[in-house]
Amino acid sequence: MSRAKTSLAALAVVLSACTTSPDPTDQAEQDYARAVEAALQPATPEEVAAANRADPLTKANFWAKEHSKDPDNLEKALTFANALRGIGSDERAIEVLSQVLVVHPGDPDLLIALGKALSAQNDLVASARAFEQATRTAPERAEAWAALGTSLDKLDRHKDAQLAYTQALVLVPTRTSTLTNYGLSLALSGDLNGAEEKLRLAAAQPDADLRVTENLALILGLQGKYDEMAEISSRHAPQGVVEQNTKLLQDMIQPVRSWDALETELPAAKTAAPPVQKSKPKSSAPPVATSKPEETPPEASSTGLRLRRSGD
Repeated sequence: MSRAKTSLAALAVVLSACTTSPDPTDQAEQDYARAVEAALQPATPEEVAAANRADPLTKANFWAKEHSKDPDNLEKALTFANALRGIGSDERAIEVLSQVLVVHPGDPDLLIALGKALSAQNDLVASARAFEQATRTAPERAEAWAALGTSLDKLDRHKDAQLAYTQALVLVPTRTSTLTNYGLSLALSGDLNGAEEKLRLAAAQPDADLRVTENLALILGLQGKYDEMAEISSRHAPQGVVEQNTKLLQDMIQPVRSWDALETELPAAKTAAPPVQKSKPKSSAPPVATSKPEETPPEASSTGLRLRRSGD
């Protein structure tokens, strides 16, 4: 081979190498793009199942990453918010739900979840507003009406709350939590007969829990039906506790009498004794009352006897 041909062959090899060798910058950009694409891939069903079985903090961190991959995804936002509430981060849950609500306005699941988070933060007006909006966008959702009733009760709007419970029961007549909360609302309005009726219906449901029977027992006791109260309470409590609670409730609701009134009921032997003449003090100070103060019945919170709402 001549020297000229050898030189041409060498040049061709060099040019070929130049055209096939990758640019280091382009390679780095491609690697980065592939890494970003992999990072944005949703978790596998196996990864999701494992995260949902994990402790609350691990679960919240997992769903924070999943939510960041697709912030507008409704299902992921709801799951993330629920996980946040599981670790007590209601404020962050409200923030997440409010942001997604801009993308999905009027979604009833978002509104109900937002209302519950607001209620946990004791923002009762905003909570009721969210539930009310949910009843407008999805009037067929019984849980929206029931949650609205609970929020209205907390705002002492018991009549409005009872209208919401009624609508919820029209949709699902045997919903235990709604029947229970409706009964408590009636009790707060002073309608103990109506409260008893609703709580009896709630207690008859297969999923009725201890709170339902405790509420029914207390309403019965408030009406003086102590034997029935004790019978229902004994299903879940030792006999000694039942008797103690019955006695405490009787003490709480019996007429309060003054010491002066009690003195008239002392044994005849005492009243037969000659009265002792007491001299009045010679003083310009105003007379001091001689009767003792009326007894105060025990607080319900100190006895453990209290009405408890069911979760809606």
